[in-house]
Amino acid sequence: MPTRATPSVPLWRDDRVWKIFFQGIVLALIFGGYALLLHNFNLNLQRTGLTFSFKFLTSPAGFSIGETLVDYSANDPYGRAIWVGILNTLKIVILGLGATTILGTIVGVASFSQNWIVRTLSQVYVEIIRNTPLLLQLLFWYFVVFLSLPRPQETLALPGAIFMNKTALRIPWPAIEGQFWFWLGTLVITLGLITVLWQWYTRQRVEQGRTEPWQWVVIALLMVGCILIVTVAFRWEFPVSPKPGVFEGGLHLSVEYSAVLIGLVVYTAAFIAEIVRGGIQSVSKGQWEAARSLGLPQGLVMRLVVLPQALRVIVPPLNSQYMNLTKNSSLALAIGYPDLFSVSSTTLNQTGRPMEVFVILMGTYLTFSLIISVVMNQINRLVQLKER
Repeated sequence: MPTRATPSVPLWRDDRVWKIFFQGIVLALIFGGYALLLHNFNLNLQRTGLTFSFKFLTSPAGFSIGETLVDYSANDPYGRAIWVGILNTLKIVILGLGATTILGTIVGVASFSQNWIVRTLSQVYVEIIRNTPLLLQLLFWYFVVFLSLPRPQETLALPGAIFMNKTALRIPWPAIEGQFWFWLGTLVITLGLITVLWQWYTRQRVEQGRTEPWQWVVIALLMVGCILIVTVAFRWEFPVSPKPGVFEGGLHLSVEYSAVLIGLVVYTAAFIAEIVRGGIQSVSKGQWEAARSLGLPQGLVMRLVVLPQALRVIVPPLNSQYMNLTKNSSLALAIGYPDLFSVSSTTLNQTGRPMEVFVILMGTYLTFSLIISVVMNQINRLVQLKER
């Protein structure tokens, strides 16, 4: 029996056609808006007699930068000055991400401590820091803490050859020379082996209830090797003061850099602590009780049972906090640290190129954020539960 042909739907009644039509209108409006902005931008440039160009990056900058990781002088071009600012920003971001993760995790886990003092201190820290503006905290660390230190002639000496005054901090630091990179690589590999062996040892202890004596011996020997590399293979430079107010050797940290780094770490760690606390609370109480019923101590319960399950809740919001730390580093301008934003501001004032400078700024911070997002997305995939 022949089937009846389905009547065709008119175009003006087809939902698919209308969806495509409205999407086309939205795209046309977006591109039209961009075209209008670009036209007005070119028109304003023509009226002022300027052209959109990055040739100014090859002109001599004419200003000095107080803190640099590479050689730089006032005769160098603007491009190199901006590169110095980028490196100074990375010096904050890279160390800040590691330090804020460690501090935030410790504070977040401490909120579940059975010790009332530890738990209360964790909660007080989070509430005070999260409800105080970041700029105010940076100014506090700079003006109240670091600028209140003694003068260089009356430098405060701390144990471990650490010197502090209102201009800089001096700490011991390994000399980057000779076979430094070889021993650093050896140290990293050894620490990786210790981590793998320790995880294997813990898994055997939990799953099989037994351990082999030789595992402890191997781990102990590797730890001794790390200690020898750090204390013997590395040649440490200790700061010394041949005369009052003059220091030689060691790592020099300006008070501006120290204030920015500590301020960002302390501020961002409070938010990460809440993320960690929320992730741990997302693990059902049954998991806690099941782990305790196996006789596991509190530390192993947290490290082997709770945190691995909490990571799938913790990692996604960490991405936003890491990007916030990166973007908040631009507030270093308020206390005189020469980061990317500070150097770019000076460049803008001298060259009168606001559009080009802002394109560089936005492109650089966007690149930092995209790199962090890509890395965190990969980590997020690794910690998610895999269905069989």
